[in-house]
Amino acid sequence: MAGHSKWANIQHRKGKQDAKRGKIFTRLIKEITVAARLGDSDPGSNPRLRLAIDKAYANNMPKENVDRAIKRGTGELEGVNYEEVRYEGYGIGGAALMIDCMTDNKTRTVADVRHALTKNGGNLGTDGSVSFLFKHCGQLVFAPGTSEDKLMEAALEAGAEDIVTNDDGSLEVITGPHDFSAVKAALEKAGLKPELAEVTMKATIENELKGDDAVRMQKLIDALEAVDDVQEVYTTAVLESA
Repeated sequence: MAGHSKWANIQHRKGKQDAKRGKIFTRLIKEITVAARLGDSDPGSNPRLRLAIDKAYANNMPKENVDRAIKRGTGELEGVNYEEVRYEGYGIGGAALMIDCMTDNKTRTVADVRHALTKNGGNLGTDGSVSFLFKHCGQLVFAPGTSEDKLMEAALEAGAEDIVTNDDGSLEVITGPHDFSAVKAALEKAGLKPELAEVTMKATIENELKGDDAVRMQKLIDALEAVDDVQEVYTTAVLESA
């Protein structure tokens, strides 16, 4: 389903990210460190690290911060040993939530996530309870007014899986997770610059929330994102008040 408030939600999300720059740096450093530890320290042969570095530079992170994070991951510098953990749950109106974390203490993290959920009208689910409602993919979102024909031609030629036209005129290009970087580079070379570009867990259904329910859901998402160990929050909720 194409959400008619997709563009408003994206603009709202970008504004929130700009306001939380310091927290974003912390999350990106964790991601770079873990990506370097789990794979090669060379971003040319480690797609996950390449994505993390690109995201860091897009958020104006200094190169020395990036280099230090890579060295912590490879063991050249001492650092905390983070592990990845994902929690699943439900928010307002039964909207699904997937919460990706990086932590050095899972007991602390699950307690913090559960507290944020229950305090704000949500609840923690079991493993697999909502993950089937999300697709791991690359997502590039283009502003209303972008030439659909030009985008479709360039995206399909670059190996994209799908192009979605939303009710508000914004366009989405969907790729396989490993094809994301190549498709993004090809589109930018064709003069098509996305407003949002990421490898994500994209909801395959949408729960539209309006009025007070939308406000409560935003408060719940904000509470989860405020947890130090939380990296990303994915949801099926589309907030009409955003």
